Amino acid sequence: MDRLNAMRVFVEVVDKGSLTAAADSLDMSRAMVSRYLAELEEWVGARLLHRSTRRLSLTSAGSDTLPRCRQLVDLAEELQTSVAAPEEAPRGILRLTCSVWLGQSYLARAVAGYVKRYPATAVDMQLVNRAVNLVEEGIDLAIRITNDLDPNLIARKLGMCRSVVCASPAYLREHGTPQRAEQLALHNCLTYSYFGKSLWEFEYEGRPVSVPVGGNVSANETAVLLEAARHDVGITMQPLQAAAPLLATGQLVAVLGNYRPRDMGIYAIYTSRRQMPATLRTMLDFLAESFAGDEIWQDAG
Repeated sequence: MDRLNAMRVFVEVVDKGSLTAAADSLDMSRAMVSRYLAELEEWVGARLLHRSTRRLSLTSAGSDTLPRCRQLVDLAEELQTSVAAPEEAPRGILRLTCSVWLGQSYLARAVAGYVKRYPATAVDMQLVNRAVNLVEEGIDLAIRITNDLDPNLIARKLGMCRSVVCASPAYLREHGTPQRAEQLALHNCLTYSYFGKSLWEFEYEGRPVSVPVGGNVSANETAVLLEAARHDVGITMQPLQAAAPLLATGQLVAVLGNYRPRDMGIYAIYTSRRQMPATLRTMLDFLAESFAGDEIWQDAG
């Protein structure tokens, strides 16, 4: 059995929703599609699809197998394209999404550098503080700070987002400075609406520590929480790069120095390696180079 072709058939059947549609797309007979599926199931040792007269649906084994097959098919096609296709100058528009803070603080500068290097390109940046559905919203590339990756998407790690716990000197004078992470439960903690709203995670002396927190201000934007902390409202956990200017001027003070907030990965996320346009490929390489050149985005060890 040509296992790669069998995987390609399986992916196409799932994407098209039927054996007949997959057969048309792959320019093969429906019987050949059925044969490839049966042989793949025999090789895997499990049924991958529930078949009925009305529709197909993935079995549990099929759900586990699909992202692996998709990844192998994409890698094979990427290899073939890179060897066979002549080098193509990037041109055209690339739609990119990221959080407001990351876009304003870093990616806008990186994108400016990219379009200067490749003047035939254009970049449309969508800054939103939510996880965008790339397919439904027509997005080519998402830059996300996360440790929870969707296995059905392709992710390339760009760097790490390190965080710091901080508050204003006036707040700490009035309410005291926490010495242990557990003492955060006694403080007004300013949290993100969509992440870490009730639980902050640290590493302390080589072991994980999770602390429930709460407060009277939450927001979906970094700048808002930093401004609230600067005006003596409470303690907040923020990206180190975002808080650095306020820490440098003494408007905010770092606390709990013995506790390391959990690092978050920064990933470039896209839907498929198949027939990757030159704009996407060169943007990925450009961003990887850009993040690698700035030590604040690297793992502190």
